[in-house]
Amino acid sequence: MKKLLASTCMMFGLVGGASLANAAECGSVTIASMNWQSAEVLSNLDKIILNTGYGCDAEITVGDTVPTITSMAEKGQPDIAPEAWIDLLPDVVKKGTEEGRLVIAGTSLPDGGVQGWWIPKYVADAHPDIKTIPDMLKHPELFPDPEDSKKGAVYNGPQGWGGTVVTSQLYKAFNAEKAGFTLVDTGSAAGLDGSIAKAYERKAGWVGYYWAPTALLGKYQMVKLEAGVSSDAAEWKRCNTVADCPDPKPNAWPTDHVVTLVAKTFSQKVSPEVMDYLKKRAWDNGTVNKLMAWMTDNQASGEDGAKHFLKENKDIWTKWVSPDAAKKIEAAL
Repeated sequence: MKKLLASTCMMFGLVGGASLANAAECGSVTIASMNWQSAEVLSNLDKIILNTGYGCDAEITVGDTVPTITSMAEKGQPDIAPEAWIDLLPDVVKKGTEEGRLVIAGTSLPDGGVQGWWIPKYVADAHPDIKTIPDMLKHPELFPDPEDSKKGAVYNGPQGWGGTVVTSQLYKAFNAEKAGFTLVDTGSAAGLDGSIAKAYERKAGWVGYYWAPTALLGKYQMVKLEAGVSSDAAEWKRCNTVADCPDPKPNAWPTDHVVTLVAKTFSQKVSPEVMDYLKKRAWDNGTVNKLMAWMTDNQASGEDGAKHFLKENKDIWTKWVSPDAAKKIEAAL
């Protein structure tokens, strides 16, 4: 009996020792939560998985794209930026990775950050010939201007948004006015969202600027129109993004690269299992849209959203983590 007890104690000692070793190996972790919904829920998801599955001591720090990535490149803090839109700071990221201060662990949004002109899915289904912006411009009658039903309308975002500038420039580039369309200033993010909701309630035509992933697209199914032309990065920079440029050309909206950015010092101190998780952890825009729609409807926090995702999407997240981590996370849920 004494031998059995000794053996049992030794076994638990080994297990406990391994657990403490894992925690020590991972240690304290700072995770950047950007000030938008998808980044907030992803940072909370990483916190839960790293703490519960891998024995880390992870905490969230509030940040934003420019200061967070700059700080990681210069100071090595925070340790992780789960949803880094690196096209906003290409030179900083390039220099940081080349000089060995930053690591791109994985692609958190394989679909990328998608911006452009969208139409409701019910319109796309009823008119399968409308796939591009030029296709849409042939049918102003399907997208009536609320002030003048004889004209079509392209809904724009509020002033101050980069997407609003681009939409205004593309409106000129594609000769939308000549095609019978007006450009509608929605005035605010709420005004833009409200115009889509109103169109859906009436099953009316709508076309305008929007982006993914977003909660709204998790609630209302929309289809992004293709530009109908190839992308020209130089032209995009020269004129499509410059408000007072007089001669914009038709162009395809580039997809933003959204990655998981890690400080090099962090990648060197943690176990390969933790880095493997960060490499594999990725979800498509449809999954994120749906989750954010649930969060919005339930006034849920990022932590609430992360827990809801873990409970409802075992088939997705268990592919990201080790079998041992999966067992620990399931037990905690």
